[in-house]
Amino acid sequence: MGIVIAMGVRAVFLVGFMGSGKNTVGQELARRLAWEFVDLDACIERRERQTIPDIFREKGEPAFRVAEASALRDLLSSLRRNSVVALGGGAFAHAENRELLRNWPSVFLDAPLDELWLRCSQDASQRPLGKDRKHFVELYWSRLPFYRESTVTVTTSGKELPSICSEIEGALRLGQWPESLGSRESTGESQ
Repeated sequence: MGIVIAMGVRAVFLVGFMGSGKNTVGQELARRLAWEFVDLDACIERRERQTIPDIFREKGEPAFRVAEASALRDLLSSLRRNSVVALGGGAFAHAENRELLRNWPSVFLDAPLDELWLRCSQDASQRPLGKDRKHFVELYWSRLPFYRESTVTVTTSGKELPSICSEIEGALRLGQWPESLGSRESTGESQ
């Protein structure tokens, strides 16, 4: 599977449960490729002029999901540079978002549930859905089938960041693209 080139831009979307390392891996992968890193949650916060926890608290999860889908649509229509995009943990679990991303490569960053809980419980104030262990487990299992629809799955547990990035680069053949491909038109098919 190669990278889709749309509007002359290449992009990779990182998906996975909260605490899976989407931002950490995304920033490093973008640095290695000299691409832009985009955090969809940060885009939502800028658009809504509120933090994610505040949106959840004041407007509820359904309103957040509407804002999330809108931010993703806007991002996809405005990509101007090659980008690594970290989605929020629930973004890929929603059919509308998966449909928006069906022509783009997605990477599921997989990690054991207990490891994810440990990471998130240390940062629960920033994770509106990661405060209660029972709910956390139920949410994980409900989202897992959708994450598995990703183009590529990379298990992150026990791996160093460079190894995870190398695995993504190899699976998506990211290091094999001449720069001239970044500016040509595409039919939207996988290259």
